[in-house]
Amino acid sequence: MKARFGKVAVLFGGTSAEREVSLMSGAAVLAALQGAGVDAHAFDPAERDLHALKDEGFERAFIALHGRGGEDGTVQGALELMGIPYTGSGVMASALSMDKWRTKMVWLACGLPTPRYAILDAGTDWDAVVAELGLPIYVKPVHEGSSMGATKVVAAEQLQAAWELAARYDSLVIAEEFIEGQELTAPFLEDQALPLVRIVAPDGNYDYQHKYFTDDTRYDCPCGLPAGQEAELRALVMKSARVLGCRGWGRGDLILTVEGKPYLLEMNTSPGMTSHSLVPMSARVAGLEFDALCLKILEGARLG
Repeated sequence: MKARFGKVAVLFGGTSAEREVSLMSGAAVLAALQGAGVDAHAFDPAERDLHALKDEGFERAFIALHGRGGEDGTVQGALELMGIPYTGSGVMASALSMDKWRTKMVWLACGLPTPRYAILDAGTDWDAVVAELGLPIYVKPVHEGSSMGATKVVAAEQLQAAWELAARYDSLVIAEEFIEGQELTAPFLEDQALPLVRIVAPDGNYDYQHKYFTDDTRYDCPCGLPAGQEAELRALVMKSARVLGCRGWGRGDLILTVEGKPYLLEMNTSPGMTSHSLVPMSARVAGLEFDALCLKILEGARLG
């Protein structure tokens, strides 16, 4: 195994708002790879210069960083320049998928369904946004993940405060119409979508705390949908990933209305790999245990 992959850096931690989750993801991945006999080492870009990867002879990188500085194309670009193959999407797809606004523009240009939205700033007419999108509205930073800085707005007078919170995380803030329905997520591995996971959060509030630190959220995998309908949704997620240029592995999030209409929410190019994470859960149902999943992702490391 050591000869097969060479010296591997597991990149985790980093400087984003999702550092805490990344530390958990990376520790799990590192333990899995080392347990499988891979010559894997921890590497935190917040504590060490990335150039050390080249100086110390690393031959592959498993990216377990989340958020800006790790999932947005910057680390991918640095690894490209150093000639070190890495897991997940390349520079363009990583940068594009991290940007919720431009992801939506690509999806809409390709005729893919996604909720209506508006970009907010200090001069926004809040009443006009409510009139256009209705209530509730989700307000979130354009370049953050894990529901960081996100608010579900249920009254018009809450909208400005929600924007102010999101603006602490990002200069770009998006408001998205609320779509009532089942919350689903579809991980993918290379060119295959894995089984859908249905997320049932307390009061429908799948926030940062409920994603990573409580056991109140229920996850159904298999998701309970008819096989034909699930196959259609998995195909939709794969198409949404392809038009963004994603590769390797990732996870698409969507809402399915009572009428059976899907709406794509966002694409994650470096999803969580914690004990609460959805990709390992789905992979397990597909017959792939955590260690095997990590090895499969690492096999897909590439440049270009």
